[in-house]
Amino acid sequence: MANARAGGQAEGQTGGRTGGQTGEQTGGQTDGQWYPPEWPERIRALADGTLVPVEPKRAATVMLLKDTGDGYVVHMLRRRASMAFAGGAYAYPGGGVDPRDDDLHVRWAGPTRAWWADRLGVDERAAQAIVCAAVRETYEEAGVLLAGPTPDSVIGDTTGPDWEADRVALVARDMSFAEFLDRRGLVLRSDLLGVWTRWITPEFEPRRYDTWFFVAALPEGQRTRNASTEADRTVWIAPREAAAAYDRGELLMMPPTIATLRQLTAYTAAAQALDAAPARDLAPVLVTARPAEDGIALSWPGYDEFTRHIPNGGAPT
Repeated sequence: MANARAGGQAEGQTGGRTGGQTGEQTGGQTDGQWYPPEWPERIRALADGTLVPVEPKRAATVMLLKDTGDGYVVHMLRRRASMAFAGGAYAYPGGGVDPRDDDLHVRWAGPTRAWWADRLGVDERAAQAIVCAAVRETYEEAGVLLAGPTPDSVIGDTTGPDWEADRVALVARDMSFAEFLDRRGLVLRSDLLGVWTRWITPEFEPRRYDTWFFVAALPEGQRTRNASTEADRTVWIAPREAAAAYDRGELLMMPPTIATLRQLTAYTAAAQALDAAPARDLAPVLVTARPAEDGIALSWPGYDEFTRHIPNGGAPT
């Protein structure tokens, strides 16, 4: 993302690709995890001080949930196979924070900005911008808007030429989300979101994102659609089913995507996941990488399935 469409870079650049391979890709792969071929060189450069980490940009990603007669499902996008980064990978709607959305005049419902600031570990203006990014990206990429004309309502229909013109203007950043809400007379429903986890792109990556993952339930009366130009498919899929497909090598995903899917399998209804969000640990997940005697060692604290050893001149193990 300049805005990380389809969540691909804000979400995806927190680690190497995982799952089945699609399109023309290079690099190494073992046990489902893929790593870019330039990683070893960049990791060594970071270790010897010749590579200076770039400051990560803030971003937000939303796991949109919907109850069914048989549990619940999560909305996912598949990035086009032609995309230079993470082609074919499944991800959630997401994108970068727009600094214009830290305007404290946004109409706001739910926990206060101070509450969100404490929960996200930032100041109040940044907290509003992050929450705005989550709501905006869900609207831009899935056509779902977590806002309403009053603090206790949600807009029922966001279809039609005038709504689409506004959505396109948001995507192009011709209009900030704060301006959009004000022009429409809408209240942002922060109470419909729960923040779930936080992942930061490795220090050795050239583009880095500090990404908060949120959960939200699909509002009654609204429907998702593939509104992203970078996604060729959208699906509603049970977290357990998606995780199993990843394990079989059928779905390509990033470490944070499969990690959050595995976490969601503990619940049987969208409300359960939302109720669990306030107690979730938001300590940032950041890969550690160090040169080893015979190669490179990669590890994600708390996520052993992504730990890899890349031997000199060989495939990762």
